[in-house]
Amino acid sequence: MKADEIKQLFERFETIAIDYHGIECWSARELYPVLGYSKWDRFKDVLQKAKESCLNAGEEVSNHFADIGKMIDIGKGAQRQIDDIMLTRYACYLIAQNGDSRKPEISFAQNYFAVQTRRAELVYQRILDYERVQARTKLAETEHHLSGILYERGVDSKGFAIIRAKGDQALFGINTSMMKRRVGAPGNRPLADFLSTIAIKAKDLAAEMTSVNVQQKDLRGHIAIEGEHIDNNTAVRGMLLDRDIHPESLPPAEDVKKVERRIKADEKKLLKGKNK
Repeated sequence: MKADEIKQLFERFETIAIDYHGIECWSARELYPVLGYSKWDRFKDVLQKAKESCLNAGEEVSNHFADIGKMIDIGKGAQRQIDDIMLTRYACYLIAQNGDSRKPEISFAQNYFAVQTRRAELVYQRILDYERVQARTKLAETEHHLSGILYERGVDSKGFAIIRAKGDQALFGINTSMMKRRVGAPGNRPLADFLSTIAIKAKDLAAEMTSVNVQQKDLRGHIAIEGEHIDNNTAVRGMLLDRDIHPESLPPAEDVKKVERRIKADEKKLLKGKNK
Protein backbone atom coordinates (compact mmCIF):
# COMPACT_ATOMS: atom_id res chain seq x y z
CA MET A 1 0.00 0.00 0.00
CA LYS A 2 1.13 3.52 -0.75
CA ALA A 3 1.78 6.04 2.00
CA ASP A 4 -1.18 8.22 1.02
CA GLU A 5 -3.52 5.21 1.03
CA ILE A 6 -2.33 4.24 4.51
CA LYS A 7 -2.85 7.80 5.70
CA GLN A 8 -6.38 7.91 4.29
CA LEU A 9 -7.33 4.61 5.92
CA PHE A 10 -5.80 5.70 9.22
CA GLU A 11 -7.88 8.88 9.18
CA ARG A 12 -11.06 6.96 8.30
CA PHE A 13 -10.62 4.54 11.21
CA GLU A 14 -9.85 7.39 13.61
CA THR A 15 -12.76 9.53 12.40
CA ILE A 16 -15.48 6.93 13.00
CA ALA A 17 -14.27 6.01 16.51
CA ILE A 18 -16.73 7.18 19.16
CA ASP A 19 -17.04 7.30 22.93
CA TYR A 20 -19.62 4.73 24.08
CA HIS A 21 -20.22 4.84 27.84
CA GLY A 22 -16.64 5.99 28.39
CA ILE A 23 -15.09 3.32 26.13
CA GLU A 24 -13.59 3.90 22.69
CA CYS A 25 -15.77 1.98 20.23
CA TRP A 26 -16.64 1.62 16.56
CA SER A 27 -20.14 1.20 15.11
CA ALA A 28 -20.27 -2.02 13.09
CA ARG A 29 -22.56 -0.27 10.60
CA GLU A 30 -19.98 2.44 10.03
CA LEU A 31 -17.01 0.10 10.15
CA TYR A 32 -17.98 -2.47 7.55
CA PRO A 33 -17.70 -0.20 4.46
CA VAL A 34 -14.39 1.13 5.77
CA LEU A 35 -13.18 -2.49 5.86
CA GLY A 36 -14.07 -2.90 2.18
CA TYR A 37 -17.39 -4.74 2.54
CA SER A 38 -20.23 -3.59 0.30
CA LYS A 39 -23.04 -5.50 2.04
CA TRP A 40 -23.96 -5.78 5.72
CA ASP A 41 -25.05 -9.41 5.34
CA ARG A 42 -21.56 -10.45 4.20
CA PHE A 43 -19.99 -8.55 7.07
CA LYS A 44 -22.26 -10.33 9.59
CA ASP A 45 -20.47 -13.61 8.81
CA VAL A 46 -17.17 -11.99 9.80
CA LEU A 47 -18.78 -10.62 12.95
CA GLN A 48 -19.93 -14.09 13.95
CA LYS A 49 -16.44 -15.55 13.46
CA ALA A 50 -14.97 -12.71 15.52
CA LYS A 51 -17.44 -13.41 18.34
CA GLU A 52 -16.44 -17.09 18.31
CA SER A 53 -12.77 -16.08 18.52
CA CYS A 54 -13.59 -13.81 21.44
CA LEU A 55 -15.37 -16.65 23.23
CA ASN A 56 -12.51 -19.08 22.55
CA ALA A 57 -10.08 -16.54 24.03
CA GLY A 58 -12.00 -16.71 27.31
CA GLU A 59 -13.46 -13.22 26.97
CA GLU A 60 -17.07 -12.21 27.63
CA VAL A 61 -18.49 -11.54 24.16
CA SER A 62 -20.98 -8.94 25.39
CA ASN A 63 -18.12 -6.90 26.84
CA HIS A 64 -16.72 -6.32 23.34
CA PHE A 65 -19.76 -6.71 21.05
CA ALA A 66 -22.63 -4.61 22.42
CA ASP A 67 -25.93 -4.98 20.50
CA ILE A 68 -27.76 -1.68 20.07
CA GLY A 69 -30.49 -0.19 17.89
CA LYS A 70 -29.77 2.63 15.49
CA MET A 71 -32.20 5.03 13.77
CA ILE A 72 -31.61 5.84 10.11
CA ASP A 73 -33.34 8.22 7.71
CA ILE A 74 -35.46 6.57 5.02
CA GLY A 75 -36.64 9.75 3.29
CA LYS A 76 -39.34 12.40 3.72
CA GLY A 77 -38.43 12.87 7.38
CA ALA A 78 -39.19 9.24 8.28
CA GLN A 79 -36.84 6.96 10.21
CA ARG A 80 -36.58 3.31 11.04
CA GLN A 81 -34.47 1.32 13.49
CA ILE A 82 -31.78 -1.09 12.38
CA ASP A 83 -29.53 -3.39 14.35
CA ASP A 84 -26.03 -2.21 15.13
CA ILE A 85 -23.15 -3.39 17.31
CA MET A 86 -20.74 -1.27 19.29
CA LEU A 87 -17.30 -2.79 18.96
CA THR A 88 -14.36 -2.33 21.30
CA ARG A 89 -10.86 -2.03 19.92
CA TYR A 90 -10.31 -5.70 20.78
CA ALA A 91 -13.48 -6.67 18.89
CA CYS A 92 -12.25 -4.73 15.85
CA TYR A 93 -8.93 -6.55 16.08
CA LEU A 94 -10.73 -9.92 16.04
CA ILE A 95 -12.88 -8.83 13.10
CA ALA A 96 -9.77 -7.85 11.16
CA GLN A 97 -8.15 -11.20 11.96
CA ASN A 98 -11.23 -13.03 10.65
CA GLY A 99 -11.73 -10.81 7.61
CA ASP A 100 -10.66 -11.29 4.01
CA SER A 101 -6.96 -10.41 4.13
CA ARG A 102 -6.95 -9.93 0.35
CA LYS A 103 -8.78 -6.68 0.93
CA PRO A 104 -6.23 -3.89 1.48
CA GLU A 105 -8.56 -2.37 4.10
CA ILE A 106 -8.52 -5.62 6.11
CA SER A 107 -4.76 -5.91 5.78
CA PHE A 108 -4.42 -2.38 7.13
CA ALA A 109 -6.93 -3.02 9.94
CA GLN A 110 -5.08 -6.16 11.05
CA ASN A 111 -1.96 -4.11 11.66
CA TYR A 112 -3.75 -0.98 12.90
CA PHE A 113 -5.75 -2.72 15.60
CA ALA A 114 -2.93 -5.10 16.52
CA VAL A 115 -0.65 -2.15 17.26
CA GLN A 116 -3.37 -0.19 19.04
CA THR A 117 -4.48 -3.18 21.11
CA ARG A 118 -0.89 -3.86 22.10
CA ARG A 119 -0.50 -0.21 23.05
CA ALA A 120 -3.59 -0.41 25.28
CA GLU A 121 -2.18 -3.54 26.94
CA LEU A 122 1.11 -1.76 27.59
CA VAL A 123 -0.66 1.24 29.09
CA TYR A 124 -2.75 -1.03 31.32
CA GLN A 125 0.35 -2.93 32.50
CA ARG A 126 2.20 0.31 33.16
CA ILE A 127 -0.70 1.53 35.32
CA LEU A 128 -0.61 -1.72 37.31
CA ASP A 129 3.17 -1.44 37.72
CA TYR A 130 2.92 2.19 38.81
CA GLU A 131 0.20 1.39 41.38
CA ARG A 132 2.34 -1.41 42.81
CA VAL A 133 5.41 0.83 43.12
CA GLN A 134 3.27 3.50 44.78
CA ALA A 135 1.82 0.94 47.20
CA ARG A 136 5.32 -0.27 48.11
CA THR A 137 6.51 3.30 48.68
CA LYS A 138 3.49 3.97 50.87
CA LEU A 139 4.18 0.83 52.95
CA ALA A 140 7.79 1.90 53.48
CA GLU A 141 6.61 5.31 54.68
CA THR A 142 4.02 3.76 56.99
CA GLU A 143 6.53 1.37 58.53
CA HIS A 144 9.08 4.16 58.97
CA HIS A 145 6.45 6.23 60.77
CA LEU A 146 5.44 3.26 62.90
CA SER A 147 9.03 2.48 63.87
CA GLY A 148 9.40 6.06 65.10
CA ILE A 149 6.28 5.78 67.24
CA LEU A 150 7.47 2.47 68.67
CA TYR A 151 10.96 3.82 69.42
CA GLU A 152 9.38 6.52 71.55
CA ARG A 153 7.52 3.80 73.45
CA GLY A 154 10.46 1.59 74.30
CA VAL A 155 10.80 -0.61 71.20
CA ASP A 156 14.16 -0.53 69.37
CA SER A 157 14.88 -1.51 65.75
CA LYS A 158 15.43 -5.17 66.67
CA GLY A 159 12.13 -5.23 68.54
CA PHE A 160 10.36 -3.59 65.61
CA ALA A 161 11.69 -6.30 63.26
CA ILE A 162 10.32 -8.98 65.57
CA ILE A 163 6.92 -7.25 65.79
CA ARG A 164 6.77 -6.89 62.03
CA ALA A 165 7.59 -10.60 61.60
CA LYS A 166 4.79 -11.49 64.04
CA GLY A 167 2.46 -9.38 61.92
CA ASP A 168 3.48 -11.30 58.79
CA GLN A 169 2.73 -14.57 60.57
CA ALA A 170 -0.74 -13.32 61.46
CA LEU A 171 -1.47 -11.91 58.00
CA PHE A 172 -0.19 -14.81 55.87
CA GLY A 173 -0.64 -17.72 58.23
CA ILE A 174 3.02 -18.68 57.77
CA ASN A 175 6.23 -17.01 58.94
CA THR A 176 8.19 -14.48 56.92
CA SER A 177 10.91 -16.93 55.88
CA MET A 178 8.39 -19.41 54.50
CA MET A 179 6.50 -16.63 52.74
CA LYS A 180 9.75 -15.41 51.17
CA ARG A 181 10.44 -18.87 49.80
CA ARG A 182 6.90 -19.02 48.44
CA VAL A 183 7.27 -15.79 46.46
CA GLY A 184 10.96 -16.31 45.57
CA ALA A 185 12.29 -13.40 47.61
CA PRO A 186 16.01 -13.53 48.51
CA GLY A 187 16.71 -13.81 52.23
CA ASN A 188 18.35 -10.38 52.36
CA ARG A 189 15.44 -8.56 50.67
CA PRO A 190 12.16 -7.32 52.20
CA LEU A 191 9.22 -9.66 51.63
CA ALA A 192 7.07 -6.77 50.43
CA ASP A 193 9.31 -6.24 47.38
CA PHE A 194 7.94 -9.48 45.91
CA LEU A 195 4.31 -9.28 47.01
CA SER A 196 1.31 -8.46 44.84
CA THR A 197 -0.24 -5.01 45.16
CA ILE A 198 -3.14 -6.20 47.29
CA ALA A 199 -0.80 -8.01 49.71
CA ILE A 200 1.34 -4.89 50.03
CA LYS A 201 -1.75 -2.80 50.75
CA ALA A 202 -2.90 -5.36 53.32
CA LYS A 203 0.41 -5.01 55.19
CA ASP A 204 0.13 -1.25 54.93
CA LEU A 205 -3.41 -1.19 56.34
CA ALA A 206 -2.43 -3.35 59.32
CA ALA A 207 0.61 -1.14 60.02
CA GLU A 208 -1.55 1.99 59.79
CA MET A 209 -4.02 0.48 62.25
CA THR A 210 -1.18 -0.32 64.64
CA SER A 211 0.14 3.25 64.41
CA VAL A 212 -3.28 4.68 65.25
CA ASN A 213 -4.13 2.25 68.04
CA VAL A 214 -0.72 2.41 69.74
CA GLN A 215 -1.21 6.16 70.13
CA GLN A 216 -4.92 6.11 70.95
CA LYS A 217 -4.53 3.32 73.52
CA ASP A 218 -1.21 4.76 74.73
CA LEU A 219 0.48 1.36 74.45
CA ARG A 220 4.06 0.99 75.62
CA GLY A 221 6.59 -1.81 75.59
CA HIS A 222 7.24 -4.73 73.27
CA ILE A 223 4.58 -7.15 74.54
CA ALA A 224 1.60 -4.77 74.38
CA ILE A 225 2.50 -3.39 70.96
CA GLU A 226 3.28 -6.82 69.53
CA GLY A 227 -0.17 -8.04 70.60
CA GLU A 228 -1.79 -5.01 68.97
CA HIS A 229 0.05 -5.56 65.69
CA ILE A 230 -0.87 -9.25 65.64
CA ASP A 231 -4.52 -8.39 66.26
CA ASN A 232 -4.55 -5.86 63.43
CA ASN A 233 -2.95 -8.25 60.93
CA THR A 234 -5.35 -10.98 62.02
CA ALA A 235 -8.26 -8.60 61.42
CA VAL A 236 -6.99 -7.71 57.92
CA ARG A 237 -6.49 -11.40 57.12
CA GLY A 238 -10.04 -12.12 58.23
CA MET A 239 -11.37 -9.40 55.97
CA LEU A 240 -9.47 -10.86 52.99
CA LEU A 241 -10.62 -14.40 53.72
CA ASP A 242 -14.22 -13.19 53.92
CA ARG A 243 -13.79 -12.07 50.30
CA ASP A 244 -12.19 -15.42 49.38
CA ILE A 245 -8.71 -13.87 49.09
CA HIS A 246 -5.95 -15.97 50.65
CA PRO A 247 -2.93 -13.64 50.91
CA GLU A 248 -0.42 -16.49 51.25
CA SER A 249 -1.70 -18.02 48.00
CA LEU A 250 -1.57 -14.88 45.84
CA PRO A 251 0.89 -15.25 42.95
CA PRO A 252 4.34 -13.75 43.49
CA ALA A 253 5.10 -10.48 41.78
CA GLU A 254 8.16 -9.21 39.93
CA ASP A 255 10.85 -7.60 42.06
CA VAL A 256 9.44 -4.13 42.69
CA LYS A 257 12.91 -2.59 42.33
CA LYS A 258 13.10 -3.87 38.74
CA VAL A 259 9.63 -2.51 38.06
CA GLU A 260 10.62 0.87 39.48
CA ARG A 261 13.77 0.98 37.34
CA ARG A 262 11.75 0.10 34.24
CA ILE A 263 9.26 2.90 34.90
CA LYS A 264 12.06 5.42 35.42
CA ALA A 265 13.82 4.24 32.24
CA ASP A 266 10.59 4.68 30.25
CA GLU A 267 10.18 8.18 31.68
CA LYS A 268 13.74 9.08 30.62
CA LYS A 269 13.06 7.83 27.07
CA LEU A 270 9.90 9.91 26.96
CA LEU A 271 11.74 13.04 28.10
CA LYS A 272 14.50 12.47 25.52
CA GLY A 273 11.85 12.13 22.83
CA LYS A 274 10.21 15.42 23.85
CA ASN A 275 13.54 17.25 23.83
CA LYS A 276 14.43 16.21 20.29
